[in-house]
Amino acid sequence: MGKTNDSTLTEFVLVGLSAHPKLQTVFFVLVLWMYLMILLGNGVLISVIFYDPHLHTPMYFFLCNLSFLDICYTSSSVPLILDSFMTVRKRVSFSGCMVQMFLSFAMGATECVLLGMMALDRYVAICYPLRYHVIMNKGAYVSMAVGSWVSGIVDSMVQTSLAMQLPFCSKNVINHFVCEILAILKLACADISINIISMAGSNLIVLVIPLLVISISYIFIVATILRIPSTEGKCKAFSTCSAHLTVVIIFYGTIFFMYAKPKSKSSVGIDNQDITEALISLFYGVMTPMLNPLIYSLRNKDVKAAVKNMLGRKNFSDGI
Repeated sequence: MGKTNDSTLTEFVLVGLSAHPKLQTVFFVLVLWMYLMILLGNGVLISVIFYDPHLHTPMYFFLCNLSFLDICYTSSSVPLILDSFMTVRKRVSFSGCMVQMFLSFAMGATECVLLGMMALDRYVAICYPLRYHVIMNKGAYVSMAVGSWVSGIVDSMVQTSLAMQLPFCSKNVINHFVCEILAILKLACADISINIISMAGSNLIVLVIPLLVISISYIFIVATILRIPSTEGKCKAFSTCSAHLTVVIIFYGTIFFMYAKPKSKSSVGIDNQDITEALISLFYGVMTPMLNPLIYSLRNKDVKAAVKNMLGRKNFSDGI
């Protein structure tokens, strides 16, 4: 089933938590609630940034991109996740699976690079405050954002096209909630060395290099902050990048665990291991986008003030 007469795979079957029906109901409610919070939180953050001219700066431009990216990222996978919870064995067409995998991978890769760009922005703001607006001019920060999107989309095109060329024989059952690339590679009945090499290159470009950029940027940031004489000045400087650092730790901590070491098909573990990896994937795929707007809102006085302004609690334009 799921194959035509010429042995071409036509569909995949998502197992998810079908072996745990009670958990499916719990996770359906939980993931649905988290998805609604993602849409609400990131939607409000985008609206606030557009609404308040005080937030029309490079940092908030990147944050707006991050919020939009989180909405796209979760919208490419959460509907399929919710559907898989309601179906014992969710069937997805081969083309539909590849499209969903492409979108999820593209959004995830773009977010990795974008977080690196945001670290560079904070580095310039803290280490070169007097030259910040000259260095981070509109042409610079728009190019940085566009570069993040292009790199993520191109990387996903390469990985998806390589995966589409693999033969899957009779293996079409994915031990996952969605069409996740590592879970799909495990099903291939051919040598996937090229895919593994390509994924390693992808990890270097969208995981390791941005992480190095973030690490080096924060080394200089911390060194600069420590040279500030007043405690108040140190706290103010650190507060401008603490939200970004928190998001980086949460996001990279989980995604690096999942993708740092692509596994060949010979290393496929037991189903419980696959489900554990799927749950971890679900965590960084849903939890992080939900936390991002909360982290930036709770740690940022400008955003909180802008939200109050938009809700009519405070009007910056009084007297104008």
